[in-house]
Amino acid sequence: MGIKKERAVFKYFKADLKAVLEKDPAARNSLEVILTYSGFKALRWHRFCHFLYRHKMKFLARVFSQFSKFLHGIEIHPGATIGKGVFIDHGAGVVIGETTEIGDNCVIYQGVTLGGTGKDVGKRHPTIKDNVMVCAGAKVLGPITVGENSRIGAQAVVLKNVPPNCTVVGVPGRIVKMDGQPVCDMDQTKNVDPILEELRLLRQRVSELESRLGLPPIEEEFFLNEDGDEEAEQSPQASEPVPDASERAE
Repeated sequence: MGIKKERAVFKYFKADLKAVLEKDPAARNSLEVILTYSGFKALRWHRFCHFLYRHKMKFLARVFSQFSKFLHGIEIHPGATIGKGVFIDHGAGVVIGETTEIGDNCVIYQGVTLGGTGKDVGKRHPTIKDNVMVCAGAKVLGPITVGENSRIGAQAVVLKNVPPNCTVVGVPGRIVKMDGQPVCDMDQTKNVDPILEELRLLRQRVSELESRLGLPPIEEEFFLNEDGDEEAEQSPQASEPVPDASERAE
């Protein structure tokens, strides 16, 4: 039994090391990864803490996990289940909750949160299936599932289940690709700012109401210039120069 456990530990160690060497072009050799990669070292600490957690030594597990957080800037709850071949790149600010489950061969970048929504009990953190990439700053919250081979874009906030083979971007997260095929327009230059669009509709409605009431038009009308910035077009009366104090005294 002891020999099997030692083989399992070595198997995870080897798979994690191989993942870094294959997925990070900056990794030059195994020794460099073992000694300098904070994500790799944090996983080593986590696997030890997870062993303590599963064997009812939860207090010790928490103490060691907090020490690892202090050393590496990566907070992984000892209760989280993490598969083999996982690569935490850079890692600063990564937070992984207690009931999180991460499959094999996943990539997690800096600033990622795999957390809860604050209202769930029991299983309250996400399940990340095999071969998933979670990009920098993304938040995956709640007891949801991200399917195999999916990609979560940088700074996305994912609150609902993601099917396999999908790409999710935005706040809140929306699927833009499924099985390699786009499901919406990816051209960011064509996206309409919802706030400006709402203001435009409100101004249009106000103008219609004013015309019905026979009120004079407003002196300023706002529009978007070629750079996308909002400018004010003044009426001739409003654009006349205002005399200074000396002219008014005369």
